[in-house]
Amino acid sequence: MTTRRQDQAAVLVLVALWLLFFWRLFTPIPGDQASIKQGDFSGQFVAFASYQYDRFTHGEIPLWNPYNNGGLPFIGDTQAAVFYPPRLATIALSALAGGWSYHALELEMAAHVLAYSLMMYALVRRMTRAQTGSVIGGLTAALIASYGGFLSGYPPQQLAILEAAIWLPLGILGTLEATREAALRWPWLVLAGFALGLSWMAGHPQTSWFLTYLMVAFLAYRIYHARQRWTVFVGGTALIGVLSGGMAAVQLLPGLEYLAHTARVGLMFEDKANGFPVRDLLQFLFPGQLSLFSPLYIGIGGLALVLVLVWFYRSVAGSRFWLVTALIALGLSLGSHSAIFPALYNLLPGLRFFRGQERAAYLVASSLAILAGLSIAALLHQPPQDDSTRVQMRRTLWAIVAAAAAGIVLSGSGWLNNSPADSLDAAVFSTFLAVCSAVLLGTILHKPDSRLYPWLWIGLLCFDLFSLNMAATSTYDPVPPTQQLSLTPPPLIAQVLADEQTPFRVDGFRGLTDNYGSLDQVMDMRGISPLFLDGPYHLNEPDKINPLAWELFAVRYVFTDWQALPVSSEIVDTGEDRYGAVNLHRLRNPRPFAHLVYRAEVPDSDAFAYALLDNPDFDPRQTVILDQSPPFELPADPPDPAAAIVTDFAPEHFAVTVTTPENAILTLAHPDYPGWQASIDGDPAPILRAYGALSAIAVPTGDHTITLTYDPLSYKLGAGLSLFTWGGVIILGVWALMRKRHAGR
Repeated sequence: MTTRRQDQAAVLVLVALWLLFFWRLFTPIPGDQASIKQGDFSGQFVAFASYQYDRFTHGEIPLWNPYNNGGLPFIGDTQAAVFYPPRLATIALSALAGGWSYHALELEMAAHVLAYSLMMYALVRRMTRAQTGSVIGGLTAALIASYGGFLSGYPPQQLAILEAAIWLPLGILGTLEATREAALRWPWLVLAGFALGLSWMAGHPQTSWFLTYLMVAFLAYRIYHARQRWTVFVGGTALIGVLSGGMAAVQLLPGLEYLAHTARVGLMFEDKANGFPVRDLLQFLFPGQLSLFSPLYIGIGGLALVLVLVWFYRSVAGSRFWLVTALIALGLSLGSHSAIFPALYNLLPGLRFFRGQERAAYLVASSLAILAGLSIAALLHQPPQDDSTRVQMRRTLWAIVAAAAAGIVLSGSGWLNNSPADSLDAAVFSTFLAVCSAVLLGTILHKPDSRLYPWLWIGLLCFDLFSLNMAATSTYDPVPPTQQLSLTPPPLIAQVLADEQTPFRVDGFRGLTDNYGSLDQVMDMRGISPLFLDGPYHLNEPDKINPLAWELFAVRYVFTDWQALPVSSEIVDTGEDRYGAVNLHRLRNPRPFAHLVYRAEVPDSDAFAYALLDNPDFDPRQTVILDQSPPFELPADPPDPAAAIVTDFAPEHFAVTVTTPENAILTLAHPDYPGWQASIDGDPAPILRAYGALSAIAVPTGDHTITLTYDPLSYKLGAGLSLFTWGGVIILGVWALMRKRHAGR
């Protein structure tokens, strides 16, 4: 069979296996369907993507989101992935299909897994292109990477992790091809920069940060072995950085601006040093134990291949790089449980920005998948000739069997799981797989020229990974996607939406929950987005029943199981959420979204502002706390009458008409954030910081129209850079295709 036909057959195999793995997402039979269970996927990603869909299909760019966290810069929230090309494609296809749905994002997730498997196959295939077992090696790496414990565990729920992770093979492939010859082939580095740029646009900076360091290290490794000058490394790194940064600038610049104003800035070392407990290393042999997910599991056969490579094929090109990468990443994934994270904390720029060091399992799983692919390719291409090496290999394989069998003996002790029955099941299954792997790999050692046994090996690997991860109960529910989440607002939310005295906010800690304010377009003072503006977070989060936050954020409705609130309210409806019974309270005297105040306090800092708000004698409706003195004298007594009415309200723009017989401070239940610009009767006006979190405008005596518009410089600069970079990448791509076509004539 020709090389092209081998690759075509391998691609068909990967597509068929992908359809098998996700068949319950594709089947038209409702009783057989499964869907991603509710959690971060529904509460964060479906909700935000629904908001994207609504804005884009109305010809609007979603720069600001007023529906969660009391308001947030949507363009700056990395996980929103506002301009991520595959997300834009999902939105466009959904519009053509008739509208947004839960299933649309499930299909986007599955499509990324397929793309990852194909790109990983292409990478390992190119790494081993001169070897007999190259196709089997590529398939092995693709299957482990795509269907192993990492990518099939929590990344489908944490969709941004999955979508940022899958571009690793393409980035490494571009770097590999760029350094194959004596002179650096710069067009291939463009491909590497393109892949890294897509990763940064996908919305999980920590994963993209891992990939960035991996690609820089791989480029350095390749240039070092090619004995090229260090200036080539610097130039190549700069090209990748400029391309990826330029592509993602439209999101990166607003994201960096947002990060500087979030509550995460104050996190300390202890908050970031969490990682896997050391016992979780047992996941390599016993998946499904010790924790809900098993991101370190690469299959028993995959583990066997890695050990074979380490002990007997250490000279395989590139194997040492991927082994060192896996070991460093594994140490980093342990967080403070190993010395690696503390040692690198002050050395690697950017590391101190991230929590959840166990996510370094991304590099562990990817590196081990590549090592397993290199191992089986080398084994098929150049099997050991001497009997002693074969005997040692078999001993290594049967040592894995012995380790797995030890789990059977100790399963009743509770060292794997509180349930001895579950521990026994896991240990028996692992032992069975270890025996099958030892027998099959031993047969391949004896008959390396057989065409049957390598494909039986692929079948065993699929059986292993698919048995554990296909429709896993930790990720999927056995119900159709239409039953997971209704895109029609439930009765309690419909009651709120029927109130036309807008704008106002709700406290959706119960009843609404998660980021469903964005889904139902109800302005919630809460949300689950991991980035929360520091000031609003300080006001919102201390208490779940929080009358002060209700006052400052213009809350009119409160969802809670309480029968009576600390402030005057009435129950207007009752219902249920996933936690139980819930009441919908309407406050009898809510603060309006725009409110005139005639007294001001000017403390030295936000901290003093919060302390003043904590004083039970302080009345925030009568007195505003400002970060600077107002530009005019305020009256000694509040005048009457005075009015502030919101006449126009949209996410990036709203207007207020004010009538005041005296100088006043217009307080707004709207976050103070860079990029918002105010005007009074068309003339620019400064925005004051109120209550350590919100916005206010000093308004002189008379009748005025005040407008606020969100027009951030960070977005305009980022959009300009991204347009320029994408234009250059497209031109280079067209030029390369035309050149290749011309050369082929």
